[in-house]
Amino acid sequence: MMEHCQQMMKQKQKMMADMQAEDTELTSQLAKMNGAPEDKKMDLLADIVNQLVKQRTARDASHAKMQEKMMQHMMEHMQMGRESMSQCPMMKGMKGMHKNADTTPKEGDKEQK
Repeated sequence: MMEHCQQMMKQKQKMMADMQAEDTELTSQLAKMNGAPEDKKMDLLADIVNQLVKQRTARDASHAKMQEKMMQHMMEHMQMGRESMSQCPMMKGMKGMHKNADTTPKEGDKEQK
């Protein structure tokens, strides 16, 4: 099972590295657009928007797939017992995530009574 956990960690790390590379590319394209002559900026902006939409669509699909895999992974650990889950590197990395979540009510949120 631990080998499977390590595989999941590597997949997550690859996904994060891919996202960082995409962000770096977009930053480069943005700098190019900002430094371009006025008559070229609109075409460069359209390229950036098209790339953003493409990345967002792919990223959403990737996240959905990864979430499904994570749920399956957690279920496998649950079947093996509590100790199994506490030893998983993926689960260790998730500890405290809920503490970092912003639970401040947002404008428009319904009040709980």
